[in-house]
Amino acid sequence: MKIYDISMTIHEDMIVYKDKEEKRPHFNNKANYINADYYDTDLYMNLHTGTHFDAPLHMVKDGQTMEGYKLEKFITDVKVFNLEHLNNKITKEDLLSYDIKAGDFILLKTKNSYDTTFNFDFIYLDQSGAQYLAERSIIGVGIDALGIERAQPEHETHKVLLRRGIMILEGLTLKEVEEGGYLMIALPLKIKNVEAAPTRAVLVENL
Repeated sequence: MKIYDISMTIHEDMIVYKDKEEKRPHFNNKANYINADYYDTDLYMNLHTGTHFDAPLHMVKDGQTMEGYKLEKFITDVKVFNLEHLNNKITKEDLLSYDIKAGDFILLKTKNSYDTTFNFDFIYLDQSGAQYLAERSIIGVGIDALGIERAQPEHETHKVLLRRGIMILEGLTLKEVEEGGYLMIALPLKIKNVEAAPTRAVLVENL
């Protein structure tokens, strides 16, 4: 059995959205081996840092929070599509040749997986691609970027998906993953009344 860790590592020098300092995680280590035997760390981190799920509340007024997703939705078969040949965005036309059925969870592998710094021109899913996936009645979509959309003033991609209850998983690392089918285990932190949650995601090769 081969397991792929498709999560970003959380650290102070990691890639964050648009290189914004307020998005950067901060660690405060409080070691005390003189008066006591312990090592204790505080972590300040935005919920959209690294690999994370978005819930509808992120872009939809009065939308559901992370509690609205049932636990079993985070353990599911997925299909990885290799779209590394694309240089700008993923459209409906780019997805037409793929076998997409109702109930699928799709992971989009692009050139983003090879970026070592934040790329302001990252590959994203445009509104037509999101609409097509919604029409195919998928249950979720993931991408190897810290945002599933780019330069969309009305956040069209997010809203098309989230209003249909389609899960969005951002910040994946798919460099080592080949196109095909896998079992995904992607468990978000159990946080109440929030619009997103950091997630440890792995893929297991289907045997």
